[in-house]
Formats: sequence, structure tokens, C-alpha cells
Amino acid sequence: MIIVNTDFVQGKTIVQTMGIVRGNTIRAKHVGKDMVAGLRQLVGGELKEYTEMLTEARKESMQRMEKEATALGADGIINVRYTTSQVMASAAEILVYGTAVKLK
Repeated sequence: MIIVNTDFVQGKTIVQTMGIVRGNTIRAKHVGKDMVAGLRQLVGGELKEYTEMLTEARKESMQRMEKEATALGADGIINVRYTTSQVMASAAEILVYGTAVKLK
């Protein structure tokens, strides 16, 4: 599966547009990690607990989007975008979406 954030794939021709595909996940902060991150926030520096959580969430969302595209018979996804939103005080959604296409 070719996945790009442009509206074309270099060296390929889009022969069919199959529609929007997406993948998402909602992740909540772990209380223990939240306390560690809170302490780190006082002294400054990277909040590694949150970095890891969001990295895993992006990966899972991307896999879900790719699975949806595969089910449609696509072999590429173009115009890929990420977005995030706070669902509640301690949880965030990561959404990735793009356009599934057939390539030649």
C-alpha cells in the first residue's frame, strides 16, 4: 500500500478513486504516567509518556485506515491527514484520513 500526503503518487497514475478512508483511536492517560508527566512539567522537558502514547495512537490509526482501504481493493491512499481532538479531560482522539485509490 502506497500512502502519501500529496494528491498524486510520483510515477503512478490514479485510475480510480474509491472514496475516503479513515482510522481512529481514542487514548486515555494512565494515572501513574500522568503523575510522572505532571512532575516533569514542573521542571521542563519532554513529556515522554505522552509522546509514546500519541506515537502508538498514530500508528494504530494508520493501520486501521490502511485496513479499510485494503477492504475496498485500493492499493494507495492519497491526501493523508492527521487530526486530534480532546474527547474528555483525560482522553484524546487521533484520526487519520485520506482518499483510497487504484494506481497504475
